[in-house]
Amino acid sequence: MTTNSSVYTTLADLSGAYTIDPAHTRIGFVARHAMVTKVRGNFNDFEGSGVVDGTDLAASKVTLTIQATSIDTRNEQRDAHLRSNDFLAMDEFPQITFVSTGFSKTGPASLDLTGDLTIKGVTNSVTVPFEFEGAATDPFGNLRVGFEGGVTINRKDYGVTWNAALETGGVLVSDKIVLEFEISAIKTV
Repeated sequence: MTTNSSVYTTLADLSGAYTIDPAHTRIGFVARHAMVTKVRGNFNDFEGSGVVDGTDLAASKVTLTIQATSIDTRNEQRDAHLRSNDFLAMDEFPQITFVSTGFSKTGPASLDLTGDLTIKGVTNSVTVPFEFEGAATDPFGNLRVGFEGGVTINRKDYGVTWNAALETGGVLVSDKIVLEFEISAIKTV
């Protein structure tokens, strides 16, 4: 039996524990390259879970662990450089983590998720605005929810400082990085 997503119209309807479905989730990033174009990439190996408390959203929790080695920009040479000590130093810091510290509802289908983001051993608080994209019961009887969000961070705030000057002025890699989240999560309890 398939449940129409309109049954789940508020965050309160979604109380429960969830696990991120990596096969239907994208965790990506965008960086400006050579000051003229954008490079997009993904992390392909991650796991996450959360508990939504629909009656007290502030009591909700989310954790996410990303394997830095799974970075993928569709260019093996660039990916190897991103894994190196110049960028993510994945041998010393193999994981990127996010642990929520707060939620706040910002609209009927939107919320801000605040938490501690740790990259390369440096932790900073970030707030990611999310939109609730809907919920439905899939053909296997699983309740699925979808959220989309994104936030801009400064990579230098995480000790990721490598760059190269361009002859025409400017730098090879932007300091600002946009993190993108397209989340599909399955209710477990």
